[in-house]
Amino acid sequence: MVSKSGSRLAEIVARHEQELVPEWLNQQLAAVSARRDLVNDGELKEQSRRFVEKLRVGLEGMDGNLDLAAPAWAGARELLDELSRTRARQGFSPSETAAFVLSLKQPLYDRLRGDLARDPEALTSELWKSTVILDKLGLYVMEVYQKNREEVIARQQQEMLELSTPVVQLWDGILALPLIGTLDSARTQVVMETLLQSIVQTGAALAIIDITGVPTVDTLVAQHLLKTVAAARLMGAECIISGIRPQIAQTIVHLGVELGEVVTKATLADAFAIALARTGRTVVRTAAAGAR
Repeated sequence: MVSKSGSRLAEIVARHEQELVPEWLNQQLAAVSARRDLVNDGELKEQSRRFVEKLRVGLEGMDGNLDLAAPAWAGARELLDELSRTRARQGFSPSETAAFVLSLKQPLYDRLRGDLARDPEALTSELWKSTVILDKLGLYVMEVYQKNREEVIARQQQEMLELSTPVVQLWDGILALPLIGTLDSARTQVVMETLLQSIVQTGAALAIIDITGVPTVDTLVAQHLLKTVAAARLMGAECIISGIRPQIAQTIVHLGVELGEVVTKATLADAFAIALARTGRTVVRTAAAGAR
């Protein structure tokens, strides 16, 4: 049963549903933005057929305020959610994804003009209604697409953070954590979790945090380092900070940052030598093989 508010538009879509799909499909395939390398004709045809069907159902259940949050539009929203997620993964651009919905305007307008040409007032009303609905559905697609892209980017950033903070076992009981790039709150959390997990797994008593690759050290970065050192101590491991360049040393002094009892060294090699000494080991030069 078609509701009164959406009767004209819903009836026209229902009457021409079998014709709308191929016309719309041909228009999509002929468009410059058609991505046949990402979606085949059969898949696009099925998506188009399903969308026109869900559009008709939504129009039949309209309550007069064109609210896409209404239950009648649940099927259309679900379909567009699926389509947006799929196309975001496939590599479609935002405009190409939204064009799937917006490109239906032309074939739908043609059908409205053909059926309502003798009633200009009704034609204007239904054209405006169809424009508002398709624009809202197009915006919905964009919102879902953007949300999915943000989730993908956030996941990739998290994976990059984990990969950019490797903990290396230099020797039995000695770990090294080389840091490269900016050290912010989010990355500090990853650094801390990675280091503590490695301490638990290896039972290491010493960890070298190398900041040679950290471009600048400000008060916030220093606080992050101190928090990491404090967390490692709670796990029974002492930390040595290496990579203290002259510029960084001056910055720390000017900022008035107190590193307390934390041992600092200019290079990773110096820090490693200290770590070996603390574990009762020494590095001895031996004669080259074959030398007398």
